[in-house]
Amino acid sequence: MSAPRANSFFLGNSSGVNFSIILSPVDEKTGKSTSFPPFSISSPPTPDTSEVTVSLARNLQLCLPNATDCCTAALCVVETLQVLACRDSVIVAHLLIQAEIYVNSSFTGSVSESATVIPNQAFQPLGSCPCDLTAGACDVRCCCDPECTPDLQQLFNESCFSGVFGGDVNPPFDQLCSSHSMEYIPDWFPFLCVQSSLNNTPFLGYFYHGSISTPRFPSFKIPLQISPGRLFTGYRQGDPIMTEENEYFAIPQQSMAGQCVGNAPVAYLQNFDVKCLTNLASYKEGLPHDVRINSGTGDFIQQNVIYRTITNMDKFKTESETLHPAEVPCQNVTFAEHYTFIWKDKNIEHVNVTVFLGSLCDGEILTQRFTVIFQCLESTTPAEPFENPGYQVGKPVRAANMNASDTFGSLNIWQPDGRGLCMSATYTPVLFGLDSVSGCLLEVGINEDCSLLRGNVTEKLDSLIQATHVGKRDNSSFSDLNDWVEIIRLDPFNSDTNVSTGSLKGICPDIPANLNIRIIFATVGAVQGIPRQEVLAVQISYSTVIWQFQCGLICENSTSFLPITASVQFIKVPAQPPIPLTRFQMNYTEFDCNRNDVCWPQLLYPLTRFYTGEPYSQCLAKGLSLAFLVLLAVILSNPWFSKLWNSSLV
Repeated sequence: MSAPRANSFFLGNSSGVNFSIILSPVDEKTGKSTSFPPFSISSPPTPDTSEVTVSLARNLQLCLPNATDCCTAALCVVETLQVLACRDSVIVAHLLIQAEIYVNSSFTGSVSESATVIPNQAFQPLGSCPCDLTAGACDVRCCCDPECTPDLQQLFNESCFSGVFGGDVNPPFDQLCSSHSMEYIPDWFPFLCVQSSLNNTPFLGYFYHGSISTPRFPSFKIPLQISPGRLFTGYRQGDPIMTEENEYFAIPQQSMAGQCVGNAPVAYLQNFDVKCLTNLASYKEGLPHDVRINSGTGDFIQQNVIYRTITNMDKFKTESETLHPAEVPCQNVTFAEHYTFIWKDKNIEHVNVTVFLGSLCDGEILTQRFTVIFQCLESTTPAEPFENPGYQVGKPVRAANMNASDTFGSLNIWQPDGRGLCMSATYTPVLFGLDSVSGCLLEVGINEDCSLLRGNVTEKLDSLIQATHVGKRDNSSFSDLNDWVEIIRLDPFNSDTNVSTGSLKGICPDIPANLNIRIIFATVGAVQGIPRQEVLAVQISYSTVIWQFQCGLICENSTSFLPITASVQFIKVPAQPPIPLTRFQMNYTEFDCNRNDVCWPQLLYPLTRFYTGEPYSQCLAKGLSLAFLVLLAVILSNPWFSKLWNSSLV
């Protein structure tokens, strides 16, 4: 027994049975004990089984000065108990309990309402023992806790908290003369080291009296609330469009996982075209089209909605699970929604919506389509926002096939259907700035030839890349070859690679099942504050796997699936390569300002380019003025100047 309470069970008829507890042996003549134990016993009457509870009837708090009814030591109770069950003064059962109970270190007292005086953290640490978290009780493993007696500290003396949390609030710093924490101590260290007590530690300098700064939220979390008397400043590219109720204007969009999210906000000047699968059971209506949209200036725009009926529903109904008798319920639902936002500068002028309706029956799968196009007010066709020639995140990457008469090319990844088979999978273009992974399943038989399988997989992967060049910019011209970068292809097999033919049935090594597309880009400038991003290089490589046929008990006349994937990774690099380190910087690291506290190149810090507190021209002017005053003081203090001055006065 190590807790203040222990439970046991008395099996049998407990009627007329009395339970008692003693600490010493029973006198055979009197049947009584002379000890008065600090334990209590309880047993609710039940017909067949009785639960016996033994409880400690005393306080387990450690004694404080001038306190009673408490524990004087950490090991508060050490007793051997005997529980007796008697019927008509006859012992019918007994139980021995060894009780070793320690003090309770949790705080159960009342907290004082008096305010705590917090010291000035600029001159002394906030707390000398940060691990002392409980008032009036000993915190385990906190050796600096004054409530922990030496007996309690022996229980965790070998596992005390270390560092600042454990009470070492003034650790020795590297610049201290008595400190030897640095692995390499330079020769000049004894002349420039600091001789000081640990109370005057530089760690106190980490305390700042800083002002409260306004946090910066991501663009989709910026609250666009309109307060009375304050005009709305308009939208910026990427800001969420708001409604009259100060909520996000949401249209279903595709997430990074490939699923459609119904409450995704529409971002300003970001076009998209998504397709979402749904059925009659999971169909949900979106925002009503009578919701007014915030124009960006505090006004609200009503949507211009045109409703049309779908005539050819085969383009939208991709699959039918069962045949539909006449009594199958059907519902008139939305098949497609096309939004056109007419914008000018930072405001929305008009919103035109075309809604296509059709009938969806139970058991049918519907492919909904949602498109959003931002069209400039001064143009009749959708134009690039702010005429930025660079790529914008979410726009398709331009590709060209310079070896064909028709130079138009494509750079795609898979968009699988419901079953995920490569046979029925469609293509979707690679979108700039969005890393993505897609794949499909290729049906393979057990008697598949490994060479033919490699060729089939390579052909499937090569069908995604119908291009030889990729456009550097979004407005790259097909007639100018300098606007394009050639795709670097790393073939899965070359003349130096030994490809295993696969002698075992159902096992083929070196299958190029993974296509890796790496696009390197950089930010080369900005147009009206929007970054201008260009593609620098494109590389295509393959990763091989070992394919093994998977089957159950019977493998004959069965097919297995080989998953093949295509991944796209965008790598951002600096527009200009960084300046390489000199041999002096690599060998003499003590002059590196990023690795050492002493930085000799920044000796005249206000006069260098590292100082950004003031314009460089002002710093240079102040430096020259200071140099002139120093030179003037040197000239005036020279003896020959006094002689020249005296001779001029005569």
